[in-house]
Amino acid sequence: MSTTLENKIKERWERINQESDQSDHPVESISLQALAAKIDHTALKPLTREQDIRKLCQEANDHQFASVCIHSYWVPLCAKLITDPLVSVCTVVGFPLGANSTAVKAKESQWAAEQGATEIDMVLNLGMLKSENYDIVTADISAVVEAAPKAKIKVIMETCLLTDREKVAACVCAQAAGAHFVKTSTGFSTRGATVHDVRLLRQAAGQDMGVKAAGGIRDYETALAMIRAGADRIGASASLAIVKAQS
Repeated sequence: MSTTLENKIKERWERINQESDQSDHPVESISLQALAAKIDHTALKPLTREQDIRKLCQEANDHQFASVCIHSYWVPLCAKLITDPLVSVCTVVGFPLGANSTAVKAKESQWAAEQGATEIDMVLNLGMLKSENYDIVTADISAVVEAAPKAKIKVIMETCLLTDREKVAACVCAQAAGAHFVKTSTGFSTRGATVHDVRLLRQAAGQDMGVKAAGGIRDYETALAMIRAGADRIGASASLAIVKAQS
């Protein structure tokens, strides 16, 4: 295991434990347009139909959501249907367990990028993170970054399955690999994002990486709480309910 990575994780963990200021960002409210621009409009259920994807893309165009987040199969269709230049096509890789081989993750990322995906949410290797084999975790992420060099890479760590120190370790590995965001959850495990996790990820990632909160965010108040805690991006299938509650 890399001594450098282990030292960075130790230093970051110690620094976070010594910091006393964990106050939320002073966001009283947020405009409809600004809120929509932070939301990845998501459809990842296994029974999602083509008509659902077409509706998702139309809603994303209409409301100028940050992206549509879909399985890679739907990337070519979404790349055709998304007509607003402010809306990205985001797909998931190694989803939802993160246990695919690195080669498979890299190939899927490369293919998705070639088909029009400009954002990739990948699940890191949870087993290797739990094993404290941080070199493998970092190399796994790095392979995706290199396979899709023009895409924005978000690293899903499934916070509900991790200790706080493991969450910090995941942030350090993602940063070392050149990823752009860390993300709380797939939405397919025991729970989704919490304010505590978003605050912790923001502390661990600093200001150089984005933080995406996902899983269980179904209303405006919860979305705003995540943004106040430090989230730059919200992953939600209830996007319309969130923005309509604010309008």
